[in-house]
Amino acid sequence: MSVPTDAVSALEAFQAVGSWEQRARLLMQWGERLPALADEEKVDANRVQGCESLVWLVGRLEDGHWRFAASSDARMIRGLVALLLARVNGLSADELLAVDLPDWFNQLGLSRQLSPSRSNGLNAVLQRMRELSLTQN
Repeated sequence: MSVPTDAVSALEAFQAVGSWEQRARLLMQWGERLPALADEEKVDANRVQGCESLVWLVGRLEDGHWRFAASSDARMIRGLVALLLARVNGLSADELLAVDLPDWFNQLGLSRQLSPSRSNGLNAVLQRMRELSLTQN
């Protein structure tokens, strides 16, 4: 299974830091780099259900590969979603189905910090990505 370049960069960055404080700072930085969604994209139709925080997700297919953009009102979630996007952007629909979310955050050293509600929210985001990929495949 292919791993996007952004995902490799994320792994290298997170594996290079030792403490949770450094990881948390890095997580916030990833969230800040997330491109803003246009106001017209922040509509109910693009809102991910199952997240405690507000999360909007849009996706489009480009030459058989998915490109997603997302936004959240919560800083920590924005960072986690940015890392999820790093992992999935550029994948095909089949590759998207094979993404192992717990394994990805475990590799980043962040799985212990994922509360059940955050984990459920991220799973809801990934599920929404998969739904989009199936409807537009």
